[in-house]
Amino acid sequence: MAIKRIRKGTYLFNHDNTQIRWVPETVVSRLPKALRAFYDDFTVKEDGFFGCPKSFNQLTPSWYLNHSDHPNVAFDSNDEFFALRDIRANEELTVDYSTFSESASPE
Repeated sequence: MAIKRIRKGTYLFNHDNTQIRWVPETVVSRLPKALRAFYDDFTVKEDGFFGCPKSFNQLTPSWYLNHSDHPNVAFDSNDEFFALRDIRANEELTVDYSTFSESASPE
């Protein structure tokens, strides 16, 4: 949820402390079911890899955005989220999952 008005084009989260690492799907498929769930729920899936933080303890609010077919936030080629339009205070922040994960399906 936006805590204040966000202008179109504003980048939303600071990623200085969270580098994305890419884990092969073959590695994830061998993990116990409970651990695989983290990769299913909190990663970017692309070209047979799961993009995730170095540690799931480093999840930031950017990993929790909800899906919308009419989002107000987008994901760029540098793994950064930005406002697609002006966003009002107290408005939910949403993103279209299909734009940054090849196998994403909204729940």
